[in-house]
Amino acid sequence: MSFKLPELPYAYDSLAPYMSKETLEFHHDKHHLAYVDNGNKAIAGTPYENLSLEEICKKAFAEKNAPIINNAGQHYNHIHFWQWMKKGGGGKKLPGKLQAMVDKDLGGYDKMRTDFVQAGVTQFGSGWAWITVKDGKLAIAKTPNGENPLMHGATPILGVDVWEHSYYIDYRNARPKYLEAWFDNLVNWEYVEAMLGKV
Repeated sequence: MSFKLPELPYAYDSLAPYMSKETLEFHHDKHHLAYVDNGNKAIAGTPYENLSLEEICKKAFAEKNAPIINNAGQHYNHIHFWQWMKKGGGGKKLPGKLQAMVDKDLGGYDKMRTDFVQAGVTQFGSGWAWITVKDGKLAIAKTPNGENPLMHGATPILGVDVWEHSYYIDYRNARPKYLEAWFDNLVNWEYVEAMLGKV
């Protein structure tokens, strides 16, 4: 397969003030596009070309192929990152099945929020914080750089980008403030539930 930059599912200014038009223009049009272009170059003429994006992520990690891990991983991560946000998102009202699993596996909404934000805050350098499904249970995780839970035997259902390009224009170096604003105001819980339904 070849990588293709997806359209954003909303207008560039629709996530303001929590994520600005300028951030989305840089993040989507420049950073994500670079992962697409570099990823396509890295897989050209290799066996990776014939695999799905999910398979590429897993194979690259197993083979310790850093250029493909980072570019394919970041492409996968960002495809979903844009969908994990929406105008008027966030809030404590989760879809039913998701809420039941959050209560059972993650100690309820408030603990999940605290642990998720903490995972993002404590990811040293660039990376991601996640809610994943592994062995039928939800878990909070974090990964460095372009890695994602697929590479570690889990399936992501929510992820937040903690690379500085995700927040520096809007929050400068205040990563905790960005993570709290993101979780409380942007998360598209319906998309999280849809991903959970595919696990």
